[in-house]
Amino acid sequence: MEEALVKDSYLPILVFLGVAFVLSTVLVILSRILGPSHPDTEKLSAYECGFAPFDDARKRFDVRFYLIAILFIIFDLEIAFLFPWAVSLAHIGWFGFISMMVFLSILTVGFIYEWRKGALEWE
Repeated sequence: MEEALVKDSYLPILVFLGVAFVLSTVLVILSRILGPSHPDTEKLSAYECGFAPFDDARKRFDVRFYLIAILFIIFDLEIAFLFPWAVSLAHIGWFGFISMMVFLSILTVGFIYEWRKGALEWE
């Protein structure tokens, strides 16, 4: 009985995914077939704010750029974990509270480490 209930609850999701896949595939194929295509050298050239590019697009970035990007991702994920935790805190009790405090402590130690190493200083 429960197995049939689980199958029935996932059926609308599968139908939605199937319709989305078919519709997106049909629209991409129709735009490829019906869309105007008039390539010329100006359209196919590199575009950078209306003037010719003056430097190589594949230049090296400073390591600090990547550190800031990683920091952003870490704290973005922290927020993504914090909202569901705050909503379900009444149900998960002390175990959930302590585990989230451990998680936040680890992130805080990493943040302080990067701050002291000067990774957040931008020149």
